[in-house]
Amino acid sequence: MLIDSHCHLDYFQAGEIEGILARAAAADVGEMVTIGTRLSEFPRMRALAEAHANVWCTVGVHPHNAGEGTAPTPESLAAETAHPRVIGIGESGLDYFYDKAPRDRQAASFRAHIRAARLSGLPLVIHARDADADIAAILRDEWDTGGNFYLVLHCFSSTRALAEAGVALGGYVSFSGILTFPKSTELREIARDLPADRLLVETDAPYLAPVPNRGKRNEPAFVAHTASVLAQVRGMEPAALADLTTANFRRLFRKAA
Repeated sequence: MLIDSHCHLDYFQAGEIEGILARAAAADVGEMVTIGTRLSEFPRMRALAEAHANVWCTVGVHPHNAGEGTAPTPESLAAETAHPRVIGIGESGLDYFYDKAPRDRQAASFRAHIRAARLSGLPLVIHARDADADIAAILRDEWDTGGNFYLVLHCFSSTRALAEAGVALGGYVSFSGILTFPKSTELREIARDLPADRLLVETDAPYLAPVPNRGKRNEPAFVAHTASVLAQVRGMEPAALADLTTANFRRLFRKAA
C-alpha cells in the first residue's frame, strides 16, 4: 500500500471526492493527508478527514497566505491537533518565487508553525521555494534555541544542501510528480542518495501530475507513478518501495500509525 503524504482534497468539488478515493484505492493508494493552507478552510478539511477513515489532515497557513489577517499563534495551532484526525502542522515555510506575502510575515508565520510543531509533538510540513538558505537558517536557529521538532520537506525540488540540512535535523524528504519530469535529473540523483528511512511520496494534488499524466489535474491515485520512478532510482521493486515509504510515513506521522 502507498500513502499520499500531501494533497489538497479541499481544492476539489465535494461531489468528486468519492470518485477520487475510489481511483486511489484501485491504484493501491490506501491513505492520504489533506494539507492545511488557510485556517478559514480548516473546518472543511477536518470534516473530510472525519468522513473518510483513510483521510487525515493537518492545520496551518501556507506562506502565500501568511500576510492575510491575524497571524496564528503557536498555541492556537497546537490546540487544533487535539482532534484525532489532525496529524501534523502546516504547510508553512517560505516562498520567494511568488512572494505573495511579505517575507517578514512569511518568516514570522514559519517560526510560529515550528513552535506549534514542537508544542504538539507533531511533524511540520514545510513548503520551500527559492528560499533554501533562509529555510535552513530558520530551522537551525529554532532547533538550537527552542529544541527539537519533527519535519518533512514536502514536494521537494530544492537543492541537495537543503535536503541534507533537513535530514541532519532528523527530517524527511517527500517527492512529488516533479521527480518524474524529464529534466529532473539532479532531483533524481538527490532522491537516489538520501537515507532510505527518510523518503516519502506525495502528489500535491491537484497540482504537478507526474508522467504519464503530466498536464492533467493531479489526484492521489497518481502517486503510484512517482513511487515507481523513485523505486527505479533506488534500485528497488515497487512493492518494496511502497512498504518503505509507508513505514516511514507511520514513523513520522505517529498519530496515523
